[in-house]
Amino acid sequence: MSSATSQTPQNTGAPSCAQVLMHLLKGYGVDTVFGIPGVHTIELYRGLPGSGLTHITPRHEQGAAFMADGYARASGKPGVCFLITGPGVTNAATAMAQAYSDSIPMLVISAVNRREDLGSGRGRLHELPRQQDVTRGFCVWQHALTSAEQLPETLARAFQVMHAPRPGPVHIEIPIDLFPAAMSHGIADYRAVAPTALPAAPADTIDRAAKLLAKAERPVILLGGGAQQAGAEATALAEKIAAPVFESLAAKGIVDERHPLCGGANLSFSNVRERIENADVVLAVATELAETDRNLVRDNYHFKGKLIRVDLDPAQLVCNANPDLAICADAKAALQQLVDAMAAVDRTAQAKHAADEVAQLLRECRSEWWPGSEDRYPWVQALRDALPDDGILVTDSTQLAYNTNHALRLFHARSHITCTTGYGTLGFALPAAIGAALASRRPVIGLIGDGGIMFTLGELAAAVEQKLALPILVWNNSGYGEIRDFMDEAAVEQEGVNLHAPDFVALARAFGAEGCRIEQPEQLGEAVAQAFGRQGPTLIEITAP
Repeated sequence: MSSATSQTPQNTGAPSCAQVLMHLLKGYGVDTVFGIPGVHTIELYRGLPGSGLTHITPRHEQGAAFMADGYARASGKPGVCFLITGPGVTNAATAMAQAYSDSIPMLVISAVNRREDLGSGRGRLHELPRQQDVTRGFCVWQHALTSAEQLPETLARAFQVMHAPRPGPVHIEIPIDLFPAAMSHGIADYRAVAPTALPAAPADTIDRAAKLLAKAERPVILLGGGAQQAGAEATALAEKIAAPVFESLAAKGIVDERHPLCGGANLSFSNVRERIENADVVLAVATELAETDRNLVRDNYHFKGKLIRVDLDPAQLVCNANPDLAICADAKAALQQLVDAMAAVDRTAQAKHAADEVAQLLRECRSEWWPGSEDRYPWVQALRDALPDDGILVTDSTQLAYNTNHALRLFHARSHITCTTGYGTLGFALPAAIGAALASRRPVIGLIGDGGIMFTLGELAAAVEQKLALPILVWNNSGYGEIRDFMDEAAVEQEGVNLHAPDFVALARAFGAEGCRIEQPEQLGEAVAQAFGRQGPTLIEITAP
């Protein structure tokens, strides 16, 4: 965290571009930024002291962007990164692409070479001929400043875009000669712009949807990650029409999975898909209906009844399945409108039958669990017991996480932060858990494999610096266990999947963290409880069965 007194550009009383940047970020509700300073960002960092922003230093720029991603998912606010020219941007690319895949708002502010050097090919330090081309494929908007006076409008546009129907990474390049440039007004004259109000649905469209749902005898509600703010409204509507609710992995926990009408994130199982396909009305809210929503089941639904889709993004309303009725609106607003429009509907008598149906579907799902899941299920139960009710689970692509996706119940929105589908990178969970822990007062547990943690192990040092009471569970199956299983299933000789692992407990202690090794699910609860009681992270190595 910075604490020195802020300076102004040399020989002028006007604020610098960097100072106004920090001032505006604070105005837009930013409180934390993630970055590694470099020679190209010295003048950017001159604006940081006295700004009120907390600076977190990761050990790799990929870690910075993963931390920003976890911060955004836990808080609902954009995560912010400061990157140097060239390698800072390329190092962060994978994490930015993960955020793009999952529609996570992330503001990436990078340096770029001096304006007179752009495109010159003079071999300047960190030079990329066309730096924005690197990030174009995984940003929802980009802009390169050519004058300091463009900064306020550029930031206003950036935050509007991140508040838009399909948020994602925004990349702003600032030439290094603009960071110290004097602005034309006093710093108090620069103000953040309020976000645009999210639209509700037209009354006639809501009326049509309400009539379809009121007549439905076997309705179903599907929730996607864009419904994070709509848990109460979705629950109220489900109760009103006695409809089972199923969630994508990104939506897990939006409706309390203890609720008798909630079928959780079990869309990959054939009996659940059959129930959805045979519904007379399906209400799909803020979901892509993509294979990643179904935990990589490729075949799409074949809806036999009516399909109502609600999404802020008009393009998503016809993606993967054409609706009978499309509602372009905010999920929370539209669901509340439906609840209000159906005030006279009372299906209390059908609610028990619907709840019994959900319970039966969940029992049947277990027969389709993939090999090894039953052996790992005691660990899922132990993890559920160890995670506080309001806790956040951050998972990487590792065997146990594929089981927690559907078998571990979560009770609140923004409780499930995962990279196990979508872009599906490795190394996400450790830095993303750090970002989530910094964003929220809720307890956080990270779950990562012995292969995945080697991608970002250095970020343990950042957790130590921040004194985060953060349990990091390392599922050690001596390699890339899931890929090993797929090789066996495909009759491919194992190659590149059996790895030498370091002594993770010793490594954790070398970083200044605590470490322990457990072999039985019964040991997990105590290990996690002790970790939450420490002023610093704890690496808990689990010897996989």
